[in-house]
Amino acid sequence: MMKTLAAPFTPMWNSIPLPLRGLIRTMRPTQWVKNGFAFAGIMFDQQLTEFEPLARVVATFALLCMAASTIYIINDLVDIERDRQHPRKRNRPLPSGQVPVRLAVVAAVILPIASLAGSLLLDLRLAAVIFGYLALHIAYSFWLKNIVIIDVFAIAAGFILRVEAGIVVIDVTNFSPWLYVCAGLLALFLAIGKRRQEMIMLAENAENHRGTYKDYNMALLDDMLRVVTIGSVLTYMLYTIEAPTIRTTGHRMMLTVPFVVYGIFRYLYLIHVKGEGSAPDELLFKDMPLLADVILWVLAVGLILYVL
Repeated sequence: MMKTLAAPFTPMWNSIPLPLRGLIRTMRPTQWVKNGFAFAGIMFDQQLTEFEPLARVVATFALLCMAASTIYIINDLVDIERDRQHPRKRNRPLPSGQVPVRLAVVAAVILPIASLAGSLLLDLRLAAVIFGYLALHIAYSFWLKNIVIIDVFAIAAGFILRVEAGIVVIDVTNFSPWLYVCAGLLALFLAIGKRRQEMIMLAENAENHRGTYKDYNMALLDDMLRVVTIGSVLTYMLYTIEAPTIRTTGHRMMLTVPFVVYGIFRYLYLIHVKGEGSAPDELLFKDMPLLADVILWVLAVGLILYVL
């Protein structure tokens, strides 16, 4: 089925010069799904069906994708030698030589300028958030990712900024700070799980790929994973009870808690039993039960907030 659907686009894709195709891959369009956190504010504020707020958040999503692509390119430029020692990442366009370094540098300059310029046109506060997002992740690429524990906190902060970006461009009437906590803990959960699986996959070469792996071990990562797992579930449960918008639903949002718990349990099953989890964004589309759970959660939230 996937091959049938993709077939009409194959000639178009093959007509693009190889270095440009590699640059698009380096921009990681498959990971832009993370920027979907920008829709959290408008969804839970029950404005998803209003055209102007939705258009502003969609534009914000596009600008975040440009900013995120900048970070992916910079990160690959910084890690080019380390990625060449990674069993999977060495096949990426930059480490493999498909994309010239000069082309990647030019893109890393143009994309953030375009993202900041677009955000200034949309909202000054959005420009401040995207600037903070870029500054945080550039600091992560060059420094923060080499500091144990701080590295995963930096990743979580990036997800919180994604939520904030979607909030500042609309007039949110029933905001709850629990939304930030939920996003941050979920990001920590995924980041720690990814660290754990990469350490297992890389084995004795782990320290050569990422300096912080000399400070991590399985016991620490498993304990961290337990803490954020419990915190994620409890925080979401509190959000379904305490958020101002959700109070108007008669607490029916609590019916979505089983979907969240199943999703977390499924991810833990995949990393502990199946040995998956080193790329959470890819795993979402590869594991059908996990994807189905996310879709059902979105449908349940939409039904409760916008129909019932």
